[in-house]
Amino acid sequence: MMEVSLPYVASELARAAGYDRPHGVPHQSRSVVMAREGLVATSHPLAAQAGVDVLRQGGTAADAAIAANAVLGVVEPMSCGIGGDLFAIYWDAKEKKLYGLNASGRSPIELNTSVFQERKLKEIPIDGPLSWTVPGCVDGWEMLRTRFGTLPMADLLAPAIGYAENGFAVTEIIAGSWEGATDSLKKWPDSADTFLPGGKAPTAGELFTNPRLAETYRQIAQGGRDTFYEGVIAEKIVAFSKDVGGFFSMRDFIEHESNWIEPVSTSYRGYNVWQLPPNGQGIAVLQMLNLLEAYDLKKMGHNSADYLHLLIEAKKLVFADRARFYADPAFADVPLEGLLSKEYANQQRKRIDPNKAAVTVPAGDPKLQNGDTIYLTVVDRFGNCCSLIQSTYHGFGSKVTPADLGFTLQNRGALFALDGEHPNRLEPRKRPFHTIIPAMVTKDGQPWLSFGVMGGDMQPQGQVQVLINMIDFGMNVQQAGDAARVRHLGSQTPTGREMEPDGGRVAVESGIGPDVVKALEQRGHKVVRLPGGFGGYQGIMIDPRTGTRQGGSDPRKDGAAVGY
Repeated sequence: MMEVSLPYVASELARAAGYDRPHGVPHQSRSVVMAREGLVATSHPLAAQAGVDVLRQGGTAADAAIAANAVLGVVEPMSCGIGGDLFAIYWDAKEKKLYGLNASGRSPIELNTSVFQERKLKEIPIDGPLSWTVPGCVDGWEMLRTRFGTLPMADLLAPAIGYAENGFAVTEIIAGSWEGATDSLKKWPDSADTFLPGGKAPTAGELFTNPRLAETYRQIAQGGRDTFYEGVIAEKIVAFSKDVGGFFSMRDFIEHESNWIEPVSTSYRGYNVWQLPPNGQGIAVLQMLNLLEAYDLKKMGHNSADYLHLLIEAKKLVFADRARFYADPAFADVPLEGLLSKEYANQQRKRIDPNKAAVTVPAGDPKLQNGDTIYLTVVDRFGNCCSLIQSTYHGFGSKVTPADLGFTLQNRGALFALDGEHPNRLEPRKRPFHTIIPAMVTKDGQPWLSFGVMGGDMQPQGQVQVLINMIDFGMNVQQAGDAARVRHLGSQTPTGREMEPDGGRVAVESGIGPDVVKALEQRGHKVVRLPGGFGGYQGIMIDPRTGTRQGGSDPRKDGAAVGY
């Protein structure tokens, strides 16, 4: 038998895999999905198929992304929905230009820190009405459709309405997340009525319907975004808010607006990596890459102790800056240019000890956990690319379903700080610090990779690991998502929490070997094993030689990449 040199993944995954693929990477979870014209990658197969169907109808990447997102709001309601926010990066092939969309909502006008002082609360509660911000998703859909779409909203919402009304079979990963939220959903009658049929979460394989959400989608399909922000849906949310002690007013919804913004980038080994500027955490990816670019990671070896130590230490430095500086730029002076400069990275890199884990990590001077989210990406036959991420933050957001509308409201307001001096402090009509971040990578002025990694604080850590897997270690778009990941927990946060003792913890997946764990511990890292929390990745690479679309979907989710 002829011997071949196999990529590292074969040896890493061979310990767990019980199968052998005759061609390609032997223990890759699935083949890269190849397509000539259009491709959609999402965390659920029904959503991916809905997106492809829209592409076949002549829709653009924007149209397909909206349709897929709407389906995900039905089939993965703990992770996303029209009660949440949306961010997107869009490549317009005709103009050869990137556009950024910030469709995140703001705090209620009538809510301020005195409310929490009177109630003797030191943090904003994770669940309930005090955690609400205005949902930006529906306005984001309309912004995308109006600028880049070709199909009417009614056509884009039709697949989601069908699944909500006629039912769908609940998948394995989603069933587990659903069950974990049961006790919290039971505290709110409308949430229990909507999401706990018979008083319990649906199990894998069980059919679930949401006729209330189907009706809400119909109203949006017929009346557009104004129905949500100025019409009957907003009126129901505001009336419900008053009944349960919330602070929403009609003015909050009527004055909501999303914004087109300029993406920002850094260069990494000849590639340009693009993110959206704050209020999100996307620039953390760029800061980490700036720090790591100076090291020969390939020589160190994939998931070696040397490489992982540097990754973890870079994350600590960047998250210290994140906690200190990231905020709504309409209210705070975010030193964006300084944070992203190579000079600042050179200065910060001197703080990394290659042999010792940092225990306390203050922010630098740039002027010299779990989150439930969906990420999806689409490339259409015209070459347009949409990188879209959407979320209600924690599982089922605030856990509160307003009346009979069929969706939960997000709890993004819990990410404000109550410290009156913090740039991310709670103020009326302010956007909170945000975790969800779409990404795109260009090479020689053309899109090369549209991707994202869902999962709260794991998002920038996961994105950096996926990118390094592809650029430094030569993995394909599926391998890069399959590979074992690490996750540092315990950095200080933009809500004002301090760093955990002893420099936090490092969670590792089972593919990280015991020798590597031991070497990390010898450097002073506190290594733990946790069930999940390592993110969920979707990605589409455009082959610069052939133009084919190549999709990967994370085995940690129920999803799929589907093309034609």
